[in-house]
Amino acid sequence: MARYRVIAVEEHWASRRHIEAAAGLPVWPGDALEMELMRGAFGSSWMVDRLSDLDAHLADMDGSGTDLSVLSLNPPGVQPYDSAEAGPLAERANDEMAEIVRRWPTRFAGLGAVDPQNPKHAAAETERVMGELGLSGLMICSHTQGRYLDEPAFEPLLAAAEAHNAPIYLHPRMPSEQMIGPFKAYGMVAAVWGYQADAGTHAVRLILSGTLDRHPKLTFVLGHLGEGLPFWMQRLDNRYAFAYRAGAETLGMGKLELTPSEYLRRNFTVTTSGMDDQRALAFCLERLGEDNVMFAIDYPYEDSSAATEFLRTADLTDSQRAKISHANAERVFGIASSDA
Repeated sequence: MARYRVIAVEEHWASRRHIEAAAGLPVWPGDALEMELMRGAFGSSWMVDRLSDLDAHLADMDGSGTDLSVLSLNPPGVQPYDSAEAGPLAERANDEMAEIVRRWPTRFAGLGAVDPQNPKHAAAETERVMGELGLSGLMICSHTQGRYLDEPAFEPLLAAAEAHNAPIYLHPRMPSEQMIGPFKAYGMVAAVWGYQADAGTHAVRLILSGTLDRHPKLTFVLGHLGEGLPFWMQRLDNRYAFAYRAGAETLGMGKLELTPSEYLRRNFTVTTSGMDDQRALAFCLERLGEDNVMFAIDYPYEDSSAATEFLRTADLTDSQRAKISHANAERVFGIASSDA
């Protein structure tokens, strides 16, 4: 079997400086449970080392056969903090990220962090991320203090992302304060179930709100093979059409230019992060097409060697394997080809 370049696109990082600076900051009350869990993880030296030690990350990449990792600030980024603290925190993290990419240009690319709490500052930082810093896009960790990107307040941020060709990796987090109640039992609040429910809901809001009619060139990336949405595409189209006919005004629905599934194919790309499942991958390729699936590991939260072994042994055509392993990431994130 041919050896393909492997680019992993959901690989988390946080410097010790960032972890220490954020540790004492007050958080928005609705994010208290999530931050209690995250700060508890930071009590483990193993976790802090995995996030901050780039030599260890490179050794993990070498051991698993990963050629390049697209780094992003560890979720939930700067979004739980007050606006006065979040903006400077994002700027410093982005400066550190850019320095990493400059030091190891063939091993790391980076996604910038922004502070949606302050959409105008986030828009300006998006311009800096994609221009001066030379990073490859943005990581936005779903809702910000209970608010979603389809809301009018975030228009400056979305306009900047579209203008500067910044793909947005829409990373999941615990459900927002409005919906978290039923998830608090049985460990459902985090990656077992709550994360995909939150990110999938956010993506559907972006579609049904008409946001992608206003910003047709935006690209969003969803992990975990699309947070369940590829399975739901026919149902979304069918029920949107029915609900719009039956009670658009009552339900607060707008008229879309496309069907929901067409937005999923046009404006979204999915990654394999944490989903080493051959049947699920085959289904996503059928529903979304081979141009809309990328490889990811979700370092340090998943096993890198297991993920790359899945990519190596998955039942794929040569074209599919090349696109998933590296070519789609090069296109979406503007990463130079290894042949360049």
